[in-house]
Amino acid sequence: MNRRDFLKVATVGSALGLVTVTKTVSAAVTGFPMPQVRPKVKDGDLDDYLQKVRQFDEDHVGDVYFDEYNWGLLKSSLERFVRMQRVVGHGNFYLLDFDDALQLAKTYPSVGEFTIPELNFLETLFYEQAAIYGFYGEKPLKNLTDRIPLREVVKVPDSGNYLYRGKPVETFEAIRKILGPEVILTSGVRSVIKQFYLFLNKAYVSGGNLSRASRSLAPPGYSFHGISDFDVGQAGFGQHNFTERFVTSNVYKTLRGLGYLTLRYPRDNLLGVRFEPWHIKVGTRV
Repeated sequence: MNRRDFLKVATVGSALGLVTVTKTVSAAVTGFPMPQVRPKVKDGDLDDYLQKVRQFDEDHVGDVYFDEYNWGLLKSSLERFVRMQRVVGHGNFYLLDFDDALQLAKTYPSVGEFTIPELNFLETLFYEQAAIYGFYGEKPLKNLTDRIPLREVVKVPDSGNYLYRGKPVETFEAIRKILGPEVILTSGVRSVIKQFYLFLNKAYVSGGNLSRASRSLAPPGYSFHGISDFDVGQAGFGQHNFTERFVTSNVYKTLRGLGYLTLRYPRDNLLGVRFEPWHIKVGTRV
């Protein structure tokens, strides 16, 4: 389905079914498209906004959820992505684009072809404005079929991850020269498909709460891992590399002291995203 066809479908009522939870009533969220803007937080509402971002992995009044129909499509699509990752392997899955994923699903019975409702669900989720459920970041990947140019990425030894050539690789190599094996690359290049998998999985474990999922992970198309950024960690620190405990690590303290930590999502940002001290903002791959 091309962009024009998708908009036609959305216009006649196939937009993503969402429900927003308030203190007293649940109401359908309608309106496609919605302008992507940063929240206009009034002084009296700032504390409430910051509480949601700081308590990112909890449910809050005003959060937006998938309706029952789309909850079913979330689960079936996620299960298909899981099977797909098993077939191609974790490393290749980082680079898999949407068109190749569709072909792979058709080719391998163990994955199974995407259904029309699943494809409509994925397209609508990609093109729906994430501001509807509280994510206000930029969208570097505008098209569902955007590809990772394979000639422009390089696999980082001993990590299973890829980085874009140019500034991203140069930045990581400079960091590694300083910290040696103490620093690890925890996440590099991510395709649209990989971001779909991560975001849908987070939405699933969050009970269909898109707002909660988007406070931890950029929705598909909105991740700068698709064009430049990467995550670093402290060797041996495990899952703490993805928590605020990372700020106690020597890797964080060293990089911050040397000015390498230009964060994409600083503390108490107005993008609706948790504090990510491990996320290195590169900005460009050239």
